[in-house]
Amino acid sequence: MYELIKRDGLTKRGRFTTVHGVIETPVFMNVGTAAAIKGAVSTEDLNRIGTQVELSNTYHLHVRPGDEVVKKLGGLHKFMVWDKPILTDSGGFQVFSLAGLRKIKEEGVHFQSHIDGRKIFMGPEESMRIQSNLASTIAMAFDECPASTKDRDYIEKSVARTTRWLRRCKTEMERLNSLPDTINPDQMLFGINQGGILEDVRIAHAQAISELDLPGYAIGGLAVGESHEEMYRILDAVVPHLPLHKPTYLMGVGTPANILEAVERGVDFFDCVYPTRNGRHGHVYTNQGKLNLFNAKYELDDRPIEEGCQCPVCQKYSRAYIRHLLKAKEMLGMRFCVLHNLYFYNTMMEEIRQAIEEGRFKEYKKQKLAGMEQTKNV
Repeated sequence: MYELIKRDGLTKRGRFTTVHGVIETPVFMNVGTAAAIKGAVSTEDLNRIGTQVELSNTYHLHVRPGDEVVKKLGGLHKFMVWDKPILTDSGGFQVFSLAGLRKIKEEGVHFQSHIDGRKIFMGPEESMRIQSNLASTIAMAFDECPASTKDRDYIEKSVARTTRWLRRCKTEMERLNSLPDTINPDQMLFGINQGGILEDVRIAHAQAISELDLPGYAIGGLAVGESHEEMYRILDAVVPHLPLHKPTYLMGVGTPANILEAVERGVDFFDCVYPTRNGRHGHVYTNQGKLNLFNAKYELDDRPIEEGCQCPVCQKYSRAYIRHLLKAKEMLGMRFCVLHNLYFYNTMMEEIRQAIEEGRFKEYKKQKLAGMEQTKNV
């Protein structure tokens, strides 16, 4: 399952073996919420730019096209033509993000679809069944993500319920994996640590869920409004209480700087919509900082987005041409920016893994951060 190859301080270099292939960690998972990367990026593109893991969302696929439809078509891998690992988020984050459309009870959550308003119920068992139908490699436990602004009493009760839900998720997944018609009987369950920005609640929850001996553990409920300093403080407190020989996943994070800081604290898995969302708005990442290709100064700039970059876009196209596409509202411009950004993230993770192996991660991190602060000079 998970092999710890090298440690450099708290930083981990690992290898996670799954039924759909090996994941070299630290890793950035490319986000395809509805079984597609926003920005017209195909799974063939993902292979070309070094993607190891694709992430899709249980709630969104349950709403459209329906998890039963995906199962009838052979599961998510066959549906989207992707043979590498897929992680499915449980739908629990929608408990947080769709606050005005839901009601939380012990049995689960009553939703109102954000698409057509129809009523939906999802609890631990339902989330596991949906994810089993999708047949992802890794299924995330169903949890509640309490806002950090909630009071201690609410957060403590929420976390206790999330622990009870996790036990129900584990029982249901074991049952589903034993059924003869299950597409992926080797589906793995990751638990999720919650607790807002309360260190003692976070630590106690990490210790409680670690006892369940799951294949991996995530830290949820961060990057949802708290400061970066608060996020790093929670990581400092919590990561040492999660199993060293299991992957640790920081959900929904983040910027390149966030990733570097979290890797230094022992995190293995990351996902974030930033590279795709920013790309669709003409913002691209380089080792000298982030560029806004809508800016007039790129109108006659015949250089690639980043000189020396080996991505499919930088090998052929200029900043000037991509700016023209963006200004003309041609989808190709968005596609190029998203492709470049995902390549930048995937390549950064390769560099991080190599730096850890060579015992020079702190030096790499310092140089990377210094370079990316030069935006104003590009």
